[in-house]
Amino acid sequence: LRAVAVAFNVYVSNKIGAVAMGLFSLITTVYGFGITLATSGINLATTRLVAQVIGDDGKISLVNDNQKQAKIKLVLRQCIYYSLFFGALATVILLISAENIGVYVLRDERTVSSLRVLALTFIPISLCSVFTGYFSALRRVYKTALTQIMGQGAKIFASIFFFSYIGASSVENACLCVVWGGAVAEFLSFALSYIFYLSDRKSSTNIIDDNEKQRSFKHLLSNALPLALSAYMRSALVTIEHVLIPIGLQKSGSSRDSSLAAYGTVSSMVFPLVLFPSAITASFAGLLIPEIAGSYEVGDNRRICGIISSVMDTVLMFSIGCAGIMISFSYELAAHIYPDSADAGRFIAMISPLIPVMYLDTAVDSMLKGLGEHVYSMVVNIADASISVVLVWVLLPRLGIYGYIVTVYFTELINAALSIARLLMKSGVKPRVLLWVARPIFCVITATRLAHWLFDTMLISGIYVQILIAAIFYALLLILFGGINLRKVSGSLRYMRLTK
Repeated sequence: LRAVAVAFNVYVSNKIGAVAMGLFSLITTVYGFGITLATSGINLATTRLVAQVIGDDGKISLVNDNQKQAKIKLVLRQCIYYSLFFGALATVILLISAENIGVYVLRDERTVSSLRVLALTFIPISLCSVFTGYFSALRRVYKTALTQIMGQGAKIFASIFFFSYIGASSVENACLCVVWGGAVAEFLSFALSYIFYLSDRKSSTNIIDDNEKQRSFKHLLSNALPLALSAYMRSALVTIEHVLIPIGLQKSGSSRDSSLAAYGTVSSMVFPLVLFPSAITASFAGLLIPEIAGSYEVGDNRRICGIISSVMDTVLMFSIGCAGIMISFSYELAAHIYPDSADAGRFIAMISPLIPVMYLDTAVDSMLKGLGEHVYSMVVNIADASISVVLVWVLLPRLGIYGYIVTVYFTELINAALSIARLLMKSGVKPRVLLWVARPIFCVITATRLAHWLFDTMLISGIYVQILIAAIFYALLLILFGGINLRKVSGSLRYMRLTK
């Protein structure tokens, strides 16, 4: 799914150009804040509340327990009401303020029409977040995956249709085509999620009394509102940061369109490519929340430590390999994927060393949320966003786009350091730097050098073949030095087959 999304992003980038991608990135920063208001922490709250109902006996699938079924139906109903309220609130606010935001905040009238279209998607997105959280808590993520696949397909076909119907003759129309395609996808995703929920829902004859309903609603608010308030602050700061980037680039001497082009190259072309492999780690990072929350609920500290150690080892091994390959083949990748961009390769090489930090931070945040440390994670993220705003304001007028790269490095490192320290302190896990960090670094450097030497010697071309060979060398070296344990892998596969 991520591969399709990146391929579609490449198609859109090459079709509408860096300037339109920069303008679209500005639109999505405001859209991101709107989504934050519309969802208001409901996804994680739903996951935690449902996981607590079914996790008190350590079971991961619903049993024929009428009382549990009744509690889960109550939780879902209250979460839906909550999401409807905030989704409608976000819709009304953006519809009313779209023109003022476009003209006075984003400083570009071409964004107004896209903002109005995007406002219509907040209610389906909010409701879909409830169902996604529900499926995650029950470990039925295949339903979420199917919804995402169908939504992504709808987005692609709808966008292509709108490119043909509206056309991309202007920057504003180009953005509208992508926006309308995304809107169609959100409505379809909601419809599918609701259908999957109806097919999953079980009947219950138990009646929940009013006191239990009040306690449940208070529990929902105590889980969702702290997340929502902190998410508002962080999202607002992120929006301010991204609005300031083109302004700062203009202050450094660039024109409006040149600033948008540079911003679009980094935010909409380079970062999606650099973060593309994180689909693997991000997929199971979300599943860690109910896994760790269930173990934490029953006090199984040994299992929690085992999960954390295994995850950190695996994520670092994978992400360091991705970083090494991305750095080694950055210019070749950029030339093949973004042939019209002269700067993409340089930016890929500059940002790729941060891959292990970014990938690990995502997994660590999920594990902290499973341990009930979601408020701490949000405080760290708010501090991260605050520092970003200050650095963007100070550095970009002086350093141009390189000031933004410096900002990303500084804030990502600070965020990851604080989150990892908290996780290790909370869990008591001892870091194993030589095995988790030094070994994969050595293996990936050796693997990429061997791959380059092999292809230079044999005079074979083909960037994807070179990357595949480098990845094979890396895996073989990890096996040789004990990073990948074939016996454990084989045992895990056998276990999966037996429990299927």
